[in-house]
Amino acid sequence: MKNKEIASIFNDIADILEIKGDNPFRIRAYKRAALALESLSKDVAETSKEELLKIPGIGQDLAGKIEEYVNTGRIQAYEDIKKEIPEGLSALLKVPGLGPKTAKLLYEKLNVKNIDDLENYARQHKLTGLPGIKEKTEENIIKGIEMLKRGIERKPLGKVLPIAEEILNYIRKHSPVNKLSLAGSLRRWKDTIKDIDILATSNDPKSVMNAFIHLPNVKEVLMHGPTKSSIIIHEGIQVDLRVVQEESYGAALAYFTGSKEHNIRLREMAVKTGLKINEYGIFREKDDKKLGGEKEEDIYKILGLPYIPPELREDTGEIEAALNGKLPVLIELKDIRGDLHVHTKRSDGSHDYDELINAARELGYEYIAITDHSKGLGIAGGLNEEKVIEEKKEIDALNKRLKGFRILSGIEVDIRIDGHLDFSDDILKQLDIVIASIHSGFKQGREQLTQRIISAMKNPYVSVIAHPTGRLIGERDPYDIDMDKIIETAYRTNTILEINAYPLRLDLNDIYAKKAALTGIPIVISTDTHMLSQFKFMAYGVSIARRGWLEKKHVINTMNYQNLIKILNIKRKK
Repeated sequence: MKNKEIASIFNDIADILEIKGDNPFRIRAYKRAALALESLSKDVAETSKEELLKIPGIGQDLAGKIEEYVNTGRIQAYEDIKKEIPEGLSALLKVPGLGPKTAKLLYEKLNVKNIDDLENYARQHKLTGLPGIKEKTEENIIKGIEMLKRGIERKPLGKVLPIAEEILNYIRKHSPVNKLSLAGSLRRWKDTIKDIDILATSNDPKSVMNAFIHLPNVKEVLMHGPTKSSIIIHEGIQVDLRVVQEESYGAALAYFTGSKEHNIRLREMAVKTGLKINEYGIFREKDDKKLGGEKEEDIYKILGLPYIPPELREDTGEIEAALNGKLPVLIELKDIRGDLHVHTKRSDGSHDYDELINAARELGYEYIAITDHSKGLGIAGGLNEEKVIEEKKEIDALNKRLKGFRILSGIEVDIRIDGHLDFSDDILKQLDIVIASIHSGFKQGREQLTQRIISAMKNPYVSVIAHPTGRLIGERDPYDIDMDKIIETAYRTNTILEINAYPLRLDLNDIYAKKAALTGIPIVISTDTHMLSQFKFMAYGVSIARRGWLEKKHVINTMNYQNLIKILNIKRKK
């Protein structure tokens, strides 16, 4: 849990450095280190300095700061730098779309010191007219504040799930639980989460509750009872724990997993057949005889339904599909054979080929695609034409000595503001896979943004459109693009669409993934890996695919290498 605390401090330092106009590479170093710490599975408090120095992005200076926090609970450099800017000013940078120059300008011209001040001025239209601020800028600031407030209510799955898993591990280690599971929207893998629901069984509920309220990151105990307790943790999330009887565990798990709409449909089905369902079980109405509830499957079986996976329980047709024997056989993590969006240290990744190959092989993968950034993304160390060809030659040489594993040569090519790609067809056609994506001009109009992506899809060498809507959950709304047109063009041009599994992206989302698959568009689930620990993000991408009703057949990186290459070459042959 120290990892996240230190990561938060490093992000704050990066924000303050931005306001001061510091070296962008120094700012990026802090952000990269924060990301590495958030992805680290081992607690830094139990990590030696030698091990810290092996973490991507952590050098002597940052390792020293980590050790200082572990030993003292503070970082003096952070305490000092906070004094260099007005209190509250760095909080303005939490507003999506508000950059450091604008934050500094607002402070100097209007004495804006916090988000409340900013919202008041924006809603009174007192920002328009300041240097560089137009009506559209003011509108975007209001939208950003609204997004920030939504983020206080609901937090990204990728930030909440690791915390929830740490809590489960703590409970298992410090109390006598028999069964233990997440419930609620976390178990359904929704992309944003309001609170954490945990369900357990135990022969000693009192000890379980005592361990729970003494979690290391408890901020406030809201309720402490014999079988139910609620806390607020330092991350600002409410966590509820219930201990139930073994014979009711399945019913309680179904009940507290939800969704509310799904549960209502189940209860309606029960009533029509003289049954009733609650968190204790499924009962016959006329004599209150309990028919089941120890297992979750009991509820569905007694209602005449096959088991419905948690990810589908949103009342979006899963009940009807179950009744008609048409539930999908959902893709599973074990079906994935490779990752087709991976960065190396040649652009903004942290590792070279051998480390990536070894990590991928440990996951049982048969292939990965190296897709470093193209030259247009200078801050990410994008490759020019010469370096792309050099990288391809290195990959070709590697493939000659590799056994049972293949590397695809590729690029993540920037779609420029004018719709052109960073590289000519002469370069792109030499690569195995070309991923096209937008990294700039996010605030262009709907038609222009849509046309940029469409023009990329029309290129015969563009294999995949990456993170198509550009969202960063809690930080940036999706681009204003016409997804119907994107899906239609993807189908017509044989272009693959990506579910980007990076936890703050999860883009395509489940709704568009389902629509794309139903249209007949191949999907790829990729992690956008920049460091080895991020390979594990594949689970997030698979969860989105499952919520989108995707089966193994819909996802190209469930194929073996030979069939994958055939799919990638279909477009080029037309």
